[in-house]
Amino acid sequence: DVQLQASGGGLVQAGGSLRLSCAASGFTYREYAIGWFRQAPGKEREGVSCIMSTDGDTYYLDSVKGRFTIVSDNAKKTVALHMNSLKPEDTGVYYCAASLYCVGSGCLNACRDQFIDYWGQGTLVTVSS
Repeated sequence: DVQLQASGGGLVQAGGSLRLSCAASGFTYREYAIGWFRQAPGKEREGVSCIMSTDGDTYYLDSVKGRFTIVSDNAKKTVALHMNSLKPEDTGVYYCAASLYCVGSGCLNACRDQFIDYWGQGTLVTVSS
């Protein structure tokens, strides 16, 4: 079974940093994308960042560019999201998810557009002002 295990959320003051981790297992696809999505109370879910397994190509939500960095270790099937200069508007439940049934750059596009095949559980990030 495909599993995505997210960890690393918590409470941090504005301007602080957090690192989220996602451990994926249960699949052997070479081409896939893993991403992070978030949902704040009363708001729609939005895609924060995605990374392609083969070439490391990335996508970032405009509001996190320059502050968040997504990195992957394909051998371990882990993806980390380094979040710096956090703002109260970054508060939300963050989900790790994967687009597996895709080909090439279509995987990153699928992740970016939230065509997700598997979701992990959420981890809460709270940024206080």
